[in-house]
Amino acid sequence: MTDAQSLITENIDVWTSAIKKRSTTGRGSNKKIELTGIKKLRELILELAVHGKLVPQNPNDEPASKLLVRINDHLCKKIKKEELPKFKRDKSVVEPSDYHSDIPKSWTWCELQDIVLFLNGKAHEQYVSETPGYILINSKFVSNSGKIKKYATERLTPLNEGDIAMVMSDVPNGRALARCYLVETNDLYTLNQRICGLTTSPEFNKQYLKITLNRHRYLLGYNDGKKQTNLKKIQVMSCPIALPPLTEQHRIVAKVDELMALCDQLEQQTEDSITAHQTLVETLLATLSDSENSAAFNQNWIRIAEHFDTLFTTEHSIDQLKQTILQLAVMGKLVPQNPKDEPASVLLKKIAAEKEQLIKNKKIKKQKLLPEITEDEKSFELPNGWEWSRFYNIFHDLKYGTSKKSDYLVKGNPVLRIPNIVKGYIDSNDLKFSELTNKELNELKLKTGDLLLIRSNGSLSIVGQSAVVDEAHEGFSYAGYLVRVRLNIENYNSNFLSLVLRSMLIRNQIEGPIRTTSGVKNINSTEISKLIMPIVPLVEQHRIVKKVDELITLCDQLKSHLNNAQITQLHLADTIVENSF
Repeated sequence: MTDAQSLITENIDVWTSAIKKRSTTGRGSNKKIELTGIKKLRELILELAVHGKLVPQNPNDEPASKLLVRINDHLCKKIKKEELPKFKRDKSVVEPSDYHSDIPKSWTWCELQDIVLFLNGKAHEQYVSETPGYILINSKFVSNSGKIKKYATERLTPLNEGDIAMVMSDVPNGRALARCYLVETNDLYTLNQRICGLTTSPEFNKQYLKITLNRHRYLLGYNDGKKQTNLKKIQVMSCPIALPPLTEQHRIVAKVDELMALCDQLEQQTEDSITAHQTLVETLLATLSDSENSAAFNQNWIRIAEHFDTLFTTEHSIDQLKQTILQLAVMGKLVPQNPKDEPASVLLKKIAAEKEQLIKNKKIKKQKLLPEITEDEKSFELPNGWEWSRFYNIFHDLKYGTSKKSDYLVKGNPVLRIPNIVKGYIDSNDLKFSELTNKELNELKLKTGDLLLIRSNGSLSIVGQSAVVDEAHEGFSYAGYLVRVRLNIENYNSNFLSLVLRSMLIRNQIEGPIRTTSGVKNINSTEISKLIMPIVPLVEQHRIVKKVDELITLCDQLKSHLNNAQITQLHLADTIVENSF
C-alpha cells in the first residue's frame, strides 16, 4: 500500500466525518452539505502528485531535463514552420522561483512558456441549437467539464485534440479562474474570449499538464485589483511547472485516476450513509406523531431513546427532532391534558364576544364569513377539550406594515423588517427607521404580545415565519412585507400561537397553495385568516409552551455540541493535510 493510499484508509473517519453545512446551496445544486474532508483529500492527492510525492521515483527513468530539451525543440520548430511570434518573458512579473519547492532529483523546474504555445480566444457569436456548429469553449463549458455547450458559426481560434483550454477571467480566486479543460476528442472546437488555449509537444502527458495547471496557486495568486481578475498572457506563460520524467508522468496520472476513483466511492458511501440516516430518523420520529394511543407512543419513544446518541448526530436530524416536538405539541401529545381545564369551546366563545364588541365600537372591521371546516380538513383527532378552528376566530385583526422607505440614518420611528424576525424572535441589531405621521404611528405601533408574520419573500420557507413582540420592542413599527396579528393575550398565549405557526400542520397549509409574483412568494390576509389550527385550553397552552421551550433548548445545546465536534473534525483534516508535506 502506498503512502497516498494509507492517507485514505488510516484516516477514513476524518475524511468522512469532516462535513460542513453550505452557506448557500448555489445554483444548480440541491445539496445542503459539503463533504469537506473528502474535498480536502482530493486536493491533497493532486498536491502530492505535482510535488513528486504520490508515486515512487524510478532511477532508470530518463531525467526530465532531457525531455524538456526535446519539448522545447519541438515548439521552436513549430514556431518557425508556422511563423508564430515567440513569447518573451516580462521581468515585471513576479519571479516564479518564489513558488518553487523541493522536487525529486529526476524532475526539473521550468516555466509554462518552455513547454506550451499560447492561443488567444476571440469573441464569437454564440447560440444554443439542436443543430451544432463549432463547439464554443467558454468559462461555463470549462467549469462544467464540457457538459454545458454553446456553438459558434465561425472557428476563429481552433482548439484540437490534446490541447488545453484555461479560464482567464473571474472574480479573484473565483471557482472558474485558472480552471482547465483537456480536449480529448477530434470534434471541432473554438475558443471564446477570456479563454486561452495551450498546445504542446506530443511527447508530453496532457493529463499530467492539466492536473498541474488546474487552478495553479501561482495563477490564483494573481490579483489585478479589479472586481474581476483578468489573467494576462505574460502571467500564464510565466507559471512555474515542476516537470517529471515522461514515464513518471504516466505513473502519476494512473495513480491519480485510481485514488480519485477511491474518493468517488468514499463520497458515494458517505452520501448513501447520510441519506439512510436521514430516512431512519424521519421514519422513527413519524411513529411518534402517528401513535394511536399513549401506550403506542411510549413504546415508540422508548425505541428512539435507546438509540438517541446514534440517531441525533447531524443538524438535519436535530432539526427533524425540533419539528417533531412542535408537531406533538399541536397534536396534544407533548403534555398530559387536565380534565379540569376550561375547554377550548368556552375560550372561542369569549374571543367571539370580544370581537363582536370591537366591531360594534368600530375598532375593527367585520370580515366576511369563512367556510366551515370539513371533516377531510381535520388532520388528526384532537384530545378532549380541544377544538378545530380557523385562525380568524383567534385574533382581533390583521394589518400590513408601512410601505415607506426606511434607512439607518433617518431620524424617525424604528421599523422592524424581515431580517429582524426571520430567526423566530425579534432581533433589532440591524434596525432601520422611517419618518411616520402621527396617524401612521398610531396604526402601526406594536404592543407586547402582537405577532409579526412574514407575508412575502423570495424564499418559500421564510413566508409565514413569525415572532412575538416583547416589551423591549413595544412601540416599534413594522415594514410592508410583514403583517401584524393582534389578539387578547389574556385569552390566548402568543408564544403558543407562534409555535403552532412553525409546525408542519401550518407550514403545509402555507406552502401548498402559495402564490408567486415574479419569483416572490406571497400569502395574503384572507389566506392567513383561513388557516386551520387546533384551539387549546389556555392553561394547557402555557404548559405546552414551557415544555417546548425546555426541549428546544436541549436541542440547541445538542446542536452546539455537534457544531463544535464538526469544527474539530475540520481542523483535524487540515492538520493531516499540512503534516503530509
